[in-house]
Amino acid sequence: MPQICVIGGSRYFGRHLIRLLQDDGHHVTVVNRGSAAPPAGADHVVADRADAAALARALAGRTFDAVVDQVCYTPLHADVARRVFAGRTARYVMTSTMEVYDPATSPSLLPPAATPVREETVEAASWPVDPDLPWRSPEAVSRLLGEAGSYAEGKRQAEAVFARDPVFPFVAVRSAHVLGGGAADFTGRLRHYVDRVRAGLPVVVHRDPAPTSFVHHEEIAAFLHWTATRSVATGALNAASHGALTVTGLCTAIAAATDAPAPAYRVVTGGEPASPFSFDRPYAIDNGRAAALGFPFTEVAGWLPRAVADLLQES
Repeated sequence: MPQICVIGGSRYFGRHLIRLLQDDGHHVTVVNRGSAAPPAGADHVVADRADAAALARALAGRTFDAVVDQVCYTPLHADVARRVFAGRTARYVMTSTMEVYDPATSPSLLPPAATPVREETVEAASWPVDPDLPWRSPEAVSRLLGEAGSYAEGKRQAEAVFARDPVFPFVAVRSAHVLGGGAADFTGRLRHYVDRVRAGLPVVVHRDPAPTSFVHHEEIAAFLHWTATRSVATGALNAASHGALTVTGLCTAIAAATDAPAPAYRVVTGGEPASPFSFDRPYAIDNGRAAALGFPFTEVAGWLPRAVADLLQES
């Protein structure tokens, strides 16, 4: 029976990933700090993934066909994983983010207007790693780089550690914004829009909001399953449903799904923050590489009404 290790995975789309792996006949071992039990049928290894010695002891004698790392946020996390899993796994999949392309923290990465960003825009193997940043203190890094900047830079540098001198085949799944209804709305962002649109409250947006990319929580789980169980590629893979949306397009779709009146908007002023998913520059990713390798992405327009209905059903 194929052996898969999932680091994290006890909530959000990680639980769906584990069920997909189990349904496909894989034996799953979940590694976390013990804060949540894994789904039924999975082995549970309690360890701090940031502690190399403790993680190695907890995994003594175990080898895996693949590892899916759901909670790799810094180059220190990546260095621990690289040392502990070298010789212990045949494939390593890191859940990364489209925010590695964020021009708010890396102005030189800004793509040509309206052009979805391709993977080569950020080449992880050549990205600089700064071990002197206080990665063990998220608050300290956030003070230096800002909350969004520290998350994006942590993911970029984590990818760099794996890619620069690979000790196993490595894939960085650069996920679009994940949406889902009900319990899957982990960030609360979909509810933010559904509640405001249904109540007729204005959504704060940029004057000319640009499109961005989304993926359903079940689809990103399926994509991680696909990358972990098939030797289709290494390196970065963008994961996004077809059909980028502006924030106003998202609100219009929500209004249609809930029979709400036309959404109301208020243009951001001064240093005021805009609503989530409102961007003042192009912020969509190109899923062409993964699609060409055979992954059947769906359309945002196809799953968004169901996500909204799932959220309302649990209200």
